[in-house]
Amino acid sequence: MKKILLIEDEELIIKLLSKKLVSIGYDVLLAMDGQEGIEKMKQSVPDLVLLDIVMPRMGGFEVMAEMKKDAVLAKIPVIIISNSGQPLELEKAKQLGAADWLVKTEFDPKEVADKIQKYIKE
Repeated sequence: MKKILLIEDEELIIKLLSKKLVSIGYDVLLAMDGQEGIEKMKQSVPDLVLLDIVMPRMGGFEVMAEMKKDAVLAKIPVIIISNSGQPLELEKAKQLGAADWLVKTEFDPKEVADKIQKYIKE
């Protein structure tokens, strides 16, 4: 079973996404902030990370910078989930290695599932 780590601090998004991902057969790990996310990645390397940008303790950009320092974590595809689709944010995320991007106000769980399947080969 493929593992997805969801690093997100909004309860509603966590509930929506984890329910959808579990229903289509993924094992979902949860972290409420970037620091916890990095710790979970090191304990149990996920196949993909869904990552929020603005979070307490450690934000998404810092998480990606940390992942780059680790040969194993650097290979994990990251899909950003953010409140803003600002071109500057998008550019920074791409430079840090993000594979894709979702804007919270615009996506539905099916779109998330489709994007994940694009980056995780069964």
